[in-house]
Amino acid sequence: MESAPYPANYFTDTRRAILMNVLISGYYGSKNGGDEAMLASMLEVLRESEDLKFTVISLNPEYTKKRHNVDAVGWLDIFSIIKKILNADLLISGGGSLLQNVTSCRSLYYYLGIIFLAKFFGCKVMLYAQGIGPIRGAFPSWLMKVILNRVNLITVRDKGSLDELRRLKITVPKIFCTADPVLALNPVPLTFGKKILDRHSVDINATPKIGVAVRHWIDWDKCRNEIAAALDMLAEKISAQIIFIPMHFPEDVKAAKSIVQLMKNPCTVIEEELLTAENLSLIGCMDVLLAIRLHALIFAGVMGVPMLGISYDPKIGRFLDSIHEKPLGNLQDITADKIFAETIKRLDADKNFYDESILANLRELSLKNAKLAFELLGMREQG
Repeated sequence: MESAPYPANYFTDTRRAILMNVLISGYYGSKNGGDEAMLASMLEVLRESEDLKFTVISLNPEYTKKRHNVDAVGWLDIFSIIKKILNADLLISGGGSLLQNVTSCRSLYYYLGIIFLAKFFGCKVMLYAQGIGPIRGAFPSWLMKVILNRVNLITVRDKGSLDELRRLKITVPKIFCTADPVLALNPVPLTFGKKILDRHSVDINATPKIGVAVRHWIDWDKCRNEIAAALDMLAEKISAQIIFIPMHFPEDVKAAKSIVQLMKNPCTVIEEELLTAENLSLIGCMDVLLAIRLHALIFAGVMGVPMLGISYDPKIGRFLDSIHEKPLGNLQDITADKIFAETIKRLDADKNFYDESILANLRELSLKNAKLAFELLGMREQG
């Protein structure tokens, strides 16, 4: 079962709900390390109340039940979902980038549909640390406005999402800008990561180790070539060990191998599905992380590892902005020379690369999501 440490009795001042059912909707059960980490961190802090029972809408209910020790229903099992809604005191939609139509219009309508059903049957709804948008098109924008103005509470994980809500004229619910749920995680020991590296015959003591977290994306051929060239430069000029870390298994393994095929120098691809603590620990063993994956960057922040992000979606820039960083570039304009130069800068910098107060503040904002959820469950009146 996933686990993450949190301060004891963090919510002792919050009114406890008695035998309340919480239904969680999100992109869970797909073996995406970022999404599973979000669910794990949400459940961990929400389980501060022993009187809440959780059900997760999942792409793979059996996987979700086993990994998170929670009840689950299939994401297309509409009758079971409606049954759970009828018995639920709260629907939590999130976290993640569920409400956007850049990657898929269908997913936007699906998640809005779940929210609509919950409100139709009189269930309270909270958007939990969501990354909102981009929303393109008049009809999707109108639908967002109509449905989200009827939910009870919205928390978003960045200021860009807050701006998107304002643009869409979503103003009726209480809205708070908090932080990604995963930022509430505590750093973990490096033991797990060292064992993983040892299994893959990586010299644990050799430095520098460059972690790389990539994903397949439309029109990323140029980026893939530039990354391969940069990694070859790092291997040749500073004897860097290159380790590809999959956040979404096995899809990210395929993406990594497509870059490895373009390289002249050997590197390591971690070909196994990792739990959240293992992924955190493995990234913590790196000297620098280069990523096209949001939650790989967030894991690096939690573990205090210098990071370099390449943007394929506004959420990358939004997170980096929150820690006073910027993306290296996007999939179209990134260059091998820039990746190489910025990696060298990170390696030469002080190991205390990030202001601890920034990350501590983000952690408190992340914990605020659950505090607000408890307060919503404590309301006597329906919103």
